[in-house]
Parts: sequence; structure tokens; C-alpha cells
Amino acid sequence: MTSFGGAASAGMVDWNLAVATATRLVRPGPEVSRDEARAVVSELRRHAKASEEHVRAYTRMASDDMHDTPVLVVDRPGWVKANVAGFRELLKPLLDKMQERRGPGAGGAVLGAVGGKVTGVELGMLLSFLSSRVLGQYETFAPATSDLPAAPNGGGRLLLVAPNIVHVERELDVDPHDFRLWVCLHEETHRTQFTAVPWLRDHLEGEIQSFLEETEVDPSTFLERIREAAQSLAGGRTEGDDEEGDGGRSLVELVQSPAQREVLARLTAVMSLLEGHADYVMDGVGPDVVPTVGEIREKFQQRRQKGASRLDTALRKLLGLDAKLRQYRDGERFVRAVVDQVGMDGFNRVWTSPNTLPTKAEIAKPADWVARVHNKTDGAHDAS
Repeated sequence: MTSFGGAASAGMVDWNLAVATATRLVRPGPEVSRDEARAVVSELRRHAKASEEHVRAYTRMASDDMHDTPVLVVDRPGWVKANVAGFRELLKPLLDKMQERRGPGAGGAVLGAVGGKVTGVELGMLLSFLSSRVLGQYETFAPATSDLPAAPNGGGRLLLVAPNIVHVERELDVDPHDFRLWVCLHEETHRTQFTAVPWLRDHLEGEIQSFLEETEVDPSTFLERIREAAQSLAGGRTEGDDEEGDGGRSLVELVQSPAQREVLARLTAVMSLLEGHADYVMDGVGPDVVPTVGEIREKFQQRRQKGASRLDTALRKLLGLDAKLRQYRDGERFVRAVVDQVGMDGFNRVWTSPNTLPTKAEIAKPADWVARVHNKTDGAHDAS
């Protein structure tokens, strides 16, 4: 198991313990023979490679840095380790600030060590839950570790979670070869977005850090939010979760200040764009290279909408994953409307600079983005 540094163990989160807990609790994947597993891994790598050209040709986006970004086929524990490394990197400024608030002295150190272990266990519980649900992921903020390479200079890596892909293709009863390529097309689009748009990673990181810098939450409150989410796994939030009160709010929403709401609105718009664009490309390329794309899309949409148990729904809401589902839908609608109006090259103006990214309001009203960026009407206005 990769070590993420002893110093972190005494801080707000014991990252090593988070990895150990998640790895211990992670659900076993679907039963496959050793030969089947090798075949799946090999096919996913081939599909990822093929998807590069499909996505480039369809989006008309290209990058010389594409081949510096590794594609890793991982199991559930591998996904956990990769994400812990990314979380630790991204959250370090916030956790350092929260650690300072605890104050000096032996009492604070003891409290920090105990709290870090409790939080590590609870974070591990959340990661074990999520590790069986993610099919693929472009890790934008991915520090390289001894067993998880990443692109140089803080670049990303593409993860394909083999057991989850096999589980879903069996659950949906779809052609496995088509489904694997379909998933790769979506994830490869994310890889293309970040490798073909050099400023995008730094912009996104800057927005996230702005959000975290505005966090003025007491450490105990922050830990309580993680505890609430972890307790959902034990059935603590299966009743009374509705849209009113804290039961209907996500972990992110529970800690945000007014200044953070502005940042979050911009982040929501960017994430809606990225997710919607990936869905649009996946379905646009699909008919030419994935014969059963219609069946796959229909069944997958039904699965998204249906969700799982009430417990799963409650936890998804608390973590803000329900918002992610809306991002797929709203973002795809935005991309489709813009491409219909100004074509793919006209849509690609979105990647010109941070100022040409859509606002949250423009995601809902694509014509307003077209008016602003393409000066199509007298209603053009500056980006907020």
C-alpha cells in the first residue's frame, strides 16, 4: 500500500488510515476468471487508445500533451488510493488552516491525532461506498505516486475502474464490448478537454482554492459533516430526507459562505459544461463506432434516474452527487443547443479563455452564451 506521509497522520485527516479503511470495506467486484480479467484490462486499454482519435475527430480538439497523460486500468482499491492522493493535494491548504485553529499545545496535538484517525476512518467509509460506483475518472489534480503515475508538471491521469464497468454491463445486460468503448469515449473526452485546453486545469484549481480559502467553518463542524455522511452508510439518514432543511442539502452546501456561493456557481457551470460535453461527444461518436449505442444509452439513463436504495439516494444527496446527475443533463442540453446554432467550431469558442466559459445562467439559456460570445444579438453582455 502506498504511504502518503507520516506528517499527515497527525493532522486533520489520517490519510493512510482512510486508504486502509476503504480497502478493507470495499465491496468485492464481480466474479471473473483470471483470463477474463486480463482480457477486460487489455480491451479497455485498446478502447481508450481508439477513443483518442474518435474524440479528436468529432470535437476538432487536439493536443500534443495527450500522450503524456497515462491511462490506468484500476480495481476499486486502486481507485481509492488514487483519489486519496488527489484529495490530500487539493485539500492541504484548507486542512492546514483548520489545523492552526486547533491551537498549539499537547491537548491540541492529542485532539488532532484522535480526530485525524476518526476522520480517516469515516472518509475511508465514504470512499469505499463510492469506489463501487465510478466507471471512469479523469483525475485533474493527480500527484504521481510510486504505483500510480501521472502526467508531468502536475498533469492528470485517466482511470478506468474495470470491476465497476463489468458490473454495470452485466446489470444492464448490454453488449460488453460496445459498453466498454462507450465508457471510454466519455472519459477520453475529459482527457481531451484538459490536454487540449492548457489553461483549464489551472483555472479550475484556482476556483476550487478560492472556494476553500473562503471556508470559515469550525473544524468540529467540518468533521461533523463528514460524520453525517459516514453515518448514512449505517442507515442514519434513510428517513425524512427531503428538499427542506439540512436533510436536503449537500455536504458542500452546508459549509458555504455567501462568497463561496459565487465561486460555487461558477464551478457548477464549468462542471456542467465538462460533463455535458462528454455525454454529447459520447453519444455523437457512438452511432458510428458503437452499434448498440441506442440500447446502452436508454438502459443507462434508466439506471441513472432510478438510482438505488433510499439509503443510496440519501447519501448521494448529502455528498452532492444528485447535483452531478443534473450537470450531465443540463450541460448536455447546453452543448447540443449551441452546436445546433453555431456548429462545432462555434461551440469550441467556449475553450478560448475563462471569459468565454458559460455562466450558470447561460447553461440554462444557451442562446445568451451565443449572444455574448458570438455577438449574435444586441443582448451581448460581459461574463460575470
